[in-house]
Amino acid sequence: MTTIRQRRVEKGTEAAEDQSSEEKNVKPDGKILPGHTGGKLWSILSITVGGIVAISLGLLTSVYVATLHENDLWFSNIKEVEREISFRTECGLYYSYYKEMIQAASIQQGLHGLVYDNKTESVRTINILERMNIYQEVFLSILYRILPIQQYLEPVYFYIYTLFGLQAVYVIALYVTSWLLSGTWLSGLLAACWYITNRIDTTRVEFTIPLRENWALPFFAVQIAAITYLLRTHLQPVQERLTLMVVFIATFLFSLTWQFNQFMMLIQALALFILDCVDMLPTAKVTWLYIIQISGLLLVCVLQFFNSMILGSLLISFNASVLIARTVQKILNLESDEHIFKFLKAKFGFGATRDFDANLYLCEEAFGLLPLNTFSRLSDTLLFYVYVFVLFFMTIAAVIVAFRNLSDSNQVQFMAKMEECTITLKPDAAYNLIHTVLFGCLALSTMRMKYLWTSHMCVFASFGLCSTEVWKLTLRCIHLYTSQRTHMIKYSIPIITLLYISYKFWPGIMDELSELREFYDPDTVELMNWIKSNTPNTAVFAGSMQLLAGVKLCTGRTLTNHPHYEDKNLRERTKQIYQIYAKRSPEDVYRILRSFGTDYVILEDSICYERRHSRGCRLRDLLDVANGHIMDGLGENEPDLKPSLYPRFCEEIKKNLPSYTIHFTRVFQNKTFHVYKLAKHK
Repeated sequence: MTTIRQRRVEKGTEAAEDQSSEEKNVKPDGKILPGHTGGKLWSILSITVGGIVAISLGLLTSVYVATLHENDLWFSNIKEVEREISFRTECGLYYSYYKEMIQAASIQQGLHGLVYDNKTESVRTINILERMNIYQEVFLSILYRILPIQQYLEPVYFYIYTLFGLQAVYVIALYVTSWLLSGTWLSGLLAACWYITNRIDTTRVEFTIPLRENWALPFFAVQIAAITYLLRTHLQPVQERLTLMVVFIATFLFSLTWQFNQFMMLIQALALFILDCVDMLPTAKVTWLYIIQISGLLLVCVLQFFNSMILGSLLISFNASVLIARTVQKILNLESDEHIFKFLKAKFGFGATRDFDANLYLCEEAFGLLPLNTFSRLSDTLLFYVYVFVLFFMTIAAVIVAFRNLSDSNQVQFMAKMEECTITLKPDAAYNLIHTVLFGCLALSTMRMKYLWTSHMCVFASFGLCSTEVWKLTLRCIHLYTSQRTHMIKYSIPIITLLYISYKFWPGIMDELSELREFYDPDTVELMNWIKSNTPNTAVFAGSMQLLAGVKLCTGRTLTNHPHYEDKNLRERTKQIYQIYAKRSPEDVYRILRSFGTDYVILEDSICYERRHSRGCRLRDLLDVANGHIMDGLGENEPDLKPSLYPRFCEEIKKNLPSYTIHFTRVFQNKTFHVYKLAKHK
């Protein structure tokens, strides 16, 4: 435990070495030697050139992903309804609130509509600002209203260009982090190039623009860059205070824009804790980072109307103390994120589950293990090979340093011998090492989280390839170390790598930018146009979460359920609505739908006759198992499952039998969708 460990003071040696090296350029009378002045000018020139390269690469990345988005959908030429449909699933839900704020009579009325929303979940009034992380949409809509740009830029372009602009911030932050770690902007250039050439595995912003992670990850990257700078030695008090402020602002914005912020920062807090335990980080700075994490999250909690999911988060539990947190969680009776823990319990083999919500996650590819072909793609750019090489030697260095820091004084002689063949691991490098290891474990276990790892992989690999310390350790291990050889390798290998990447991938990038496609989804467009033209504005629609998000965005109609799944009542409601795809009687389905005020229900053939998932993971299978019924098709069933007394509702309703037509009337049909109007019995 850190509270009872006796800290050994050994960091003075490093400080003394750094101080003596700085004093080499100073005469005894305090005057600066001429060589030092030349070094300063060279340093200023290097920083200027490196800064220009960083900004240029960031802007080029923004233009690149914006062009890919335009080329893939022909976004500038399609109709507004098609643009909105292109924001699939939860992306459409988030964008709908931006649209609401833009179309509101005033900013005050728009905010009132979000705080007292009765269209997102029928027969309920909910506070959207409390339930969802949409302050970015609110801020952007207000900015659009007050800026004199309405005549020149449509709201949708203002929105997507902002997200693409954040990609510039993201790349610049990765570039700066690598630069800070290695001491050369060549490392940052390599990190940015790897990020771009591995775009499939580092970002998905061009086809899931409003997704929360696309807002949050740029701020997370800025936070990591600031922490990396903060952990450097010999910072002036002013520099330290300004850096802490940047860390706080980045942490706050990251927390404000993504509902999974607490889980990411919990991993970060764990990294800080581990390094503090082995004396690799200064305790005072670690304490400040803990305080910043808690204060940033609590500020978000206030803005989200004291969201109980944040108040009882594991991050606050970890940082404050386990005992206090347990008490807080019991008092608040937290249930908002219980589905995540059920999912984790089942995923890691702590017993099978029939829980519908947990199985819904388990059966999605995004929440499965990281596919092996990811590593082959990352290897094509040499990124994975370099990453493993750097990780190997950095881990060796970390183990040796940790062992030295925790060793007793009578082992000093033994450790002194070990230090002859190793390096001192700087705090900023140590933090980034444990960061990449922990987030790598997260990515390996859950594919959706790989974007947190792969972007930092670019930083870590490029830093190692341009690091004097890594090459010094490597060459010493094979008895080839000289300072000249180390200096030559740390610049020549990265340049060769950059030339290889340019030669191999530049033609492919040019081909990608010249390839033109067009958005095409006529069935969904037809459905949305029919809803707008043939149903009242107050009509309530039931259906799949993914489709209903589009219904809200494109038509403004009231929903029974939606894809923002972080609410227990909504999860239970969704399970009930999904009985339209289960083996239930028409009377049961009608009663369930009417209990949520449903006027129309949309059935999708792609769900009713699903083939995308294997048996046991189709939505209808999950519902059958949760209801205690035998699944369709050939294969085994658990022994306690029984045949249902009723056929599958979504199939049987199409036969127009009297027992169904008395409650449901088909009012729209195309190749994909079937819409039924519910009778209003007294």
